[in-house]
Amino acid sequence: MPPQTPQAARPAADRVRAAALRLRRVTPRDARRFAARWVRSSPGTHIWLATLAVTSVVVAVAAPHTRSALLHHYSTNLVELHRHPVRVLIGSAFWIQTPSALAFYGVLFELVHAPAERWLGTWRWLFTAATAHIGATLVSQKAVFFGIRDDRLPHSLAHTVDIGVSYGLAGIVGVLAYRVPRPWRWGYLAVLLGFFARPVLAGGTYTSLGHLTAFLLGLCCHAATPLPAPRAGGGGPVRAGRRTAPAPARSRPRRGTR
Repeated sequence: MPPQTPQAARPAADRVRAAALRLRRVTPRDARRFAARWVRSSPGTHIWLATLAVTSVVVAVAAPHTRSALLHHYSTNLVELHRHPVRVLIGSAFWIQTPSALAFYGVLFELVHAPAERWLGTWRWLFTAATAHIGATLVSQKAVFFGIRDDRLPHSLAHTVDIGVSYGLAGIVGVLAYRVPRPWRWGYLAVLLGFFARPVLAGGTYTSLGHLTAFLLGLCCHAATPLPAPRAGGGGPVRAGRRTAPAPARSRPRRGTR
């Protein structure tokens, strides 16, 4: 291959120089505008994250007995699900047990929830996350109930602290599979299915079962995904895998009929 001439190398150097110049011209005002647009494009994600920040501060500064009472008050354990099902199914999604994990969850929210909300829209994103959170909670706690009834699990699990946002995250990770183009989608599904199923097959806890259930519930939310872009050549958007009825053929009038 002949060496690159200075004339050929000049456009690449010019592009790099222009990109560096644009980056140098970014002001704090531009950064604030970008951050505001980013937040406005996924309001539900950032309201949820802001609420988590407030509750994490409360947990961090509260006295030990107050912290324990708060976390048990919003836990989706068997006792609280029986007494206050609506309160704990909603409230448990706004608390995390370890306040120091807030930064980690903040990164996951920006990488998972925010892109999914911009793609699905706020209401469909919220429906998917809530379905995964509630469905996985009910399935995992039902497993705890059967385990306690059959003396395979300790009775203390009926009062355990069970809060967090991981079930909702797992559900959104599942629905994002429809965002990945083929054939990469199959690799995405294989890796994540192995990631969530391996702890369950190895005899993991009820939380592992909940994560697998949430991921599968996210996969079941294909109807919440937006229609693909219109095909080239007209015809309008058609969801993949959905059949369309053929157009009725025009019948020619027979002779002797009106």
